[in-house]
Amino acid sequence: MNATALRATTVASTEVDNRAAYLGFAFGYVFGHGAAMLSRSGAVLMPAWLPIGLLATGLVAGTIFAMTASLRAQKAASDARRRAEKLVGTAWISGFTALALAVTGLSTVFDEPELQTVLWPAGATIVVGLIYIAEGAIRGNALHHNLGTWLMLVAAATLFVPGAGFFGTLAVLGGGAYLVAAFLERRRLAA
Repeated sequence: MNATALRATTVASTEVDNRAAYLGFAFGYVFGHGAAMLSRSGAVLMPAWLPIGLLATGLVAGTIFAMTASLRAQKAASDARRRAEKLVGTAWISGFTALALAVTGLSTVFDEPELQTVLWPAGATIVVGLIYIAEGAIRGNALHHNLGTWLMLVAAATLFVPGAGFFGTLAVLGGGAYLVAAFLERRRLAA
């Protein structure tokens, strides 16, 4: 095998295929936040646990798919790349720990427990967006980086949307972005 073919094989095997993860997260956003919008608007009567259950199902599936794809790609990665991936991986723990403290603190200090209803989804999406930006930079993956940028900006903007429209915005613009990314990921991997 010549050096060019060896390099192409190595590069391809270190690429993270995010298609399944993106589809899992799209499911969570579209059906979870979509159900929350329908429930909160009064358009559809449903058990209170259903929107959270749908969201959690998509997020858990997406997380499992993302971790599996990342670990698979790290097997062929250089030591420096593995180290960088591990460092950015710890951002998931520190980011969501900071978010939990911020959401709990804000809702407690202002004595507004209902703030958690919007701060958790918006804050979580902002944290995810920021980490996607970092992962995209480490992996040289502009699609992942751009998806993170979009999610972060959409999540911040949803805080201006009142009522059930907050969840509808996350469902359409967040879930839709994941669906578009899943479609574009195939093209990115083929290039």
